[in-house]
Order: sequence, then C-alpha cells, then structure tokens
Amino acid sequence: MSFLNIDELTGKIFTGQWTRAHGGDAPIVNPSSGAEVGRAGSSNGQDVAEAAARAAEAQKGWAALPFVERAAILHRAGRVIEDNGAEIIDWFKQEAGAAAGMAGFNVHVGGAECFEAAALASQPYGEILRSEKPRLSFSRQIPVGVVGVISPFNAPLILGIRSVAPALALGNAVILKPDPRTAICGGAVIAEAFRQAGLPEGVLQVLPGGVEAGQQLVADPNVPVIAFTGSTAAGRKIAEAASTHLKRTHLELGGNSPLIVLDDVDIDAAAENGAWSAFLHQGQICMIAGRHIVHESVADEYVAKLSQKAKGLPVGDPLQREVALGPIIDAAQRDKIHGLVTSSVSGGATLAAGGTYDDLFYRPTVLDHVTQETPAYNTEVFGPVASVIRFSSVDELAAIAANSEYGLSLGILTRNPMRGLEIADRIPSGIVHINDQTVDDEAVAPFGGVAASGNGSRVGGRANLEAFTETQWVTMQAEPARYPF
Repeated sequence: MSFLNIDELTGKIFTGQWTRAHGGDAPIVNPSSGAEVGRAGSSNGQDVAEAAARAAEAQKGWAALPFVERAAILHRAGRVIEDNGAEIIDWFKQEAGAAAGMAGFNVHVGGAECFEAAALASQPYGEILRSEKPRLSFSRQIPVGVVGVISPFNAPLILGIRSVAPALALGNAVILKPDPRTAICGGAVIAEAFRQAGLPEGVLQVLPGGVEAGQQLVADPNVPVIAFTGSTAAGRKIAEAASTHLKRTHLELGGNSPLIVLDDVDIDAAAENGAWSAFLHQGQICMIAGRHIVHESVADEYVAKLSQKAKGLPVGDPLQREVALGPIIDAAQRDKIHGLVTSSVSGGATLAAGGTYDDLFYRPTVLDHVTQETPAYNTEVFGPVASVIRFSSVDELAAIAANSEYGLSLGILTRNPMRGLEIADRIPSGIVHINDQTVDDEAVAPFGGVAASGNGSRVGGRANLEAFTETQWVTMQAEPARYPF
C-alpha cells in the first residue's frame, strides 16, 4: 500500500485531515521533465486564520498530555518516515529533482529529527533558583502555544521537520507552510507521518501556499513564534513584519560559505571536498561553498583537479538513471545562475569547467582567477558554481574570508587542525568544520548563522528548548506573604 495517495491529496491541505483549500490548487511539477504529476492544495489567508484558531485550541490538550505520550508519537512518526523511505526518495527525485543521495539524506535526517525530538520531550525543563525570601523559587520552560514554520524547496523534509518535531515535542501546536514547489516532500510527507503516528487532530496543520498565506501566518495573533528558512531578502521582510506584532522570529537565511584550502593540504582530498561542497544538490543548499579560497602555491593544481571532477559528474533526471546532479528547481533560478556565471566571465574570470546547461540541467561550473568583486563570488548563487580566489598570507586569507555579509558555514582544510582553529577564530561563522567541507546537518547539533545568514542557532540540540518555549519564573511558599499596607 502506498504511503501517499496523490489522487486523494489533489487540491487539499492538511488540517488534521485532508480538506479542500479555500485558495484552490497548484500544480506539482517534475523539474526534470516539466510534467505535472499532481495538484496540491493552495492555502490563502482564510485557510491560515482558520488553522491558527484550530491550533490554539488543540494545543491545550496536547500540552496537557504526559510527556511520554508526546514522545511516543514523535518516535512513531520517525519510524513512519524511515519505513517509507523508498517511496519518499522517489518523490524527492520527482518533485525536488534530488539525486538519490540527497533524497536519502533527507529521509535519514527527517527520521533522526523525530527521534531526537522524542528525547527532548523528557528533558529537564527548569531549574531551582535561590531566593532572598523563605520560598521555593524556580524557572520552567513552557510551550509558546502555536509555532508557524515556513520552509523552502531545497531540502524540504529536513528544513521543515527540524522545527516541526521539536516544537511538537515541547507541547506546541504547529502550522507548517512549505514551499508550494515541494508541497509533497516538504508538506504531505510530514503531515502523513504524524497522522499515521496518531497525532491528535489540529495539533499539526500543513498549508502550502503563496505570499498571502505567509503574510497571514506572520500576522495572526494566535501564532507567537515564526521559524523561517529561506533567502535573506525574504527573512528581512518577515522579521520586519513580525516585529510590528512583537513576535519572536527564528531566521535561518542565505549563505555564501568559504572553503579554505591551505598550502599543506592533500590536494586530492581538497578537490573531493570542494566538489561535494559546491555541487551537491545542484548547489541549492544554504551551506554550499561558493567561495573557494586557496593558497596560491596549490591553486593551479586544485583548480585542475576540481575542474576534472566537475567535468566528470553525470547530470540528468534522477528518475531515469544514477546521477550526481539533477535539475535546477525552475527556469528563473537557472537563469539567475547563468547570468551570474556569464557576467563573471565577461568581467575577467576564467571558465575552467561548466558554464552550460540543457533545459534545467546545469553543468557543475568552476570559475578561476576571480576577485572579491566577481558577481558569482560575492553573491549567493544557489547553483553548482565554485569560484576560486587565491591568497598568499594568513592575514590576507582572514580578510578575504571575513569580507562577506553572510556567516553561515566555514570549512578549513589543513594538515594542522590547531592552525585551522586559529584561522576560524578570525572569520565570523555560525558553523565551522575543520578538515571537512561546509555542508552538514545533524539533529543533535545547533544550527544557525550570523550576520545576513540569520539570527543565530535556533534549531538543533539544546537550542530547540529555548526556541520553542517561554521561560517562566515561579515561586511557592507555605503561607500568603504579609506586607505593611
């Protein structure tokens, strides 16, 4: 029996059960072929307002459940994802254009997020405080109520469930608005996993939709916290709108991460790391390494080996054959990528590999001899493009790497890890990987960027507890206090 019945989901959103959306429906398109493979419900402001009211009511009973019952549902949801991994992987190939490895990684992390959240439900949620008075004084973390989650297309299962699962585990209700381009991978999969796990109706609602739905979610008085993953430009607008309602926002935004290659590194290993961090999932990952900062003494060899890898990677429809790269999500994104590449070459960069496309299939691209003003170097490309810039001294390296509005992830390759850590201390970044590339995610680890990459770690590990609860101070004493008036 199929995990997802696409015919039953046509034109529907998840409100605890699959119901017709007031906003109509929207096509689900396979980016490899351009074929329509179904139609998802498209929520509007009315759908979101009604969902928020339902969620606020359902949350009370959910928060009152013993933590062991919440944990059991989270654990079952993780098992549902794992048990249906093969079908979910096929949907990732079909809807998100993901190669098998990237699709499988989403399934793995999706299940892990549920298991880690299940453990979160039983963690200590307060501490005993000292007090000047003869009383018991303590703080405790209580649910915020309803959490709004807005997730993107690129890793839709991971980037949705990493907020959904911990928010639920801590006693909140959740409204998830996935990107309509991946309404199945980033929406229906999560909805069905929790429905089949026995989550009470109304506690999780999944409403793909456009700008109107997002605006209502940010403005709705029943939703005090917004967790957003997406572009920096969109994140700024959401933060501004949320601030007028005094809402807390957790923003995981764009990046243009540097991969640093020092002069003592194994170049073969460096090229492997460089290719993975630049070309994985067609470069459509916020942590992707667009800036390759390489010591001048090894730069020629690095570019040669990275280019060789780029030229040898198979690109195509992941449903048809084993490929390393699938399609770009849509034509607008492909054209943005190609425009940055062509303007960079026109400005003096050397095209060492790639720079061409067939429909939405963009060849992995290497640009050499770039400067800090080169468009594909100083912009988040969100495509399979590695721009190589050279340095001669550590001071120059640190200045180049730190010269970016973003600060999400940093990779440093060197035979001396302590040297790498010293360099990392000079480069603002939310994530640092020494002797590894820039792209990684684990449910147990804090995740987030600084500067234009977001407002710090808001998901993962202990960060989840602070992200999705309020801190409340409580005192208790045996008799009512007495006062002089």
